[in-house]
Amino acid sequence: MNWANESSAREFILLGFSDRPWLQMPLFVLLLISYTFTIFGNVSIMMVCILDPKLHTPMYFFLTNLSILDLCYTTSTVPHMLTNICLNKKTISYGGCVAQLIIFLALGATECLLLAVMSFDRYVAVCKPLHYVVIMNHWFCLKVVAFSWFTGFGNSVLQSSLTLNMPRCGRQEVDHFFCEVPALLKLSCADTKPIESELFFFSVLILLIPVTLILISYGFIAQAVLRIRSAEGRRKAFGTCGSHMVVVTLFFGTAIYMYLQPPSSTSKDWGKMVSLFYGIITPMLNPLIYSLRNKDMKEAFKRVMTKIFFL
Repeated sequence: MNWANESSAREFILLGFSDRPWLQMPLFVLLLISYTFTIFGNVSIMMVCILDPKLHTPMYFFLTNLSILDLCYTTSTVPHMLTNICLNKKTISYGGCVAQLIIFLALGATECLLLAVMSFDRYVAVCKPLHYVVIMNHWFCLKVVAFSWFTGFGNSVLQSSLTLNMPRCGRQEVDHFFCEVPALLKLSCADTKPIESELFFFSVLILLIPVTLILISYGFIAQAVLRIRSAEGRRKAFGTCGSHMVVVTLFFGTAIYMYLQPPSSTSKDWGKMVSLFYGIITPMLNPLIYSLRNKDMKEAFKRVMTKIFFL
């Protein structure tokens, strides 16, 4: 094995915006602020949903899982990115790159499925309220969440294996901030079209099927809400579902842009910015969207803070 192959087996070089040094500090500040808000917001949601008995419902059980997922999702990439910027070190070990790729893919796929589950929960709550307790029972909620997590990690193992088995011929410069499928495929010195076709198939399953189910669910929800005579009832229903739709639009829109087109057709810098958006900005916005637009969550937060203060 020659030196280049030995080097590429040990580590990768993450280029990021190394050709634009003036962007390093603004990027560091953006990452630090986003990550801080992500940790604080998601931990707060988890704490409130667990400690307040009134939030022990399927909707907030799913929201707790989403917060755990977002917290792990950003932690898989952001701390390493911050360290690289601080130390002006652009490398990541091969093992670290593999771990980062597997975790990022797994949690991203799990979030796609979990958002679909949350839309089904809102569909049952709005369209079949009398059957809600029966349909969304404790065991059903546990099973669909477990299915989301296991399917996400299964998809990740398949896509990671296909990506990492491509020959690189000593290439080790990843034109990205972290190890992601489109960026790693560009390192290959072989024809990637067969692999891209297989990855495209898995991406369609993970991205388009859940988003289609979400749109169908919200189509039925919109019909049901419009039949509600009470203006207050319509406002509450649209308010609860509206926050979920904002999250769905932000996450799926950017992920579909990155994964449902050939890596070669993706603009280099635009692809980096989009991946930062769905990998960092969206997990930061989720707690704000679900807490600021949710009256029950705000009241529960006040009750929990009051308890903690008096204790």
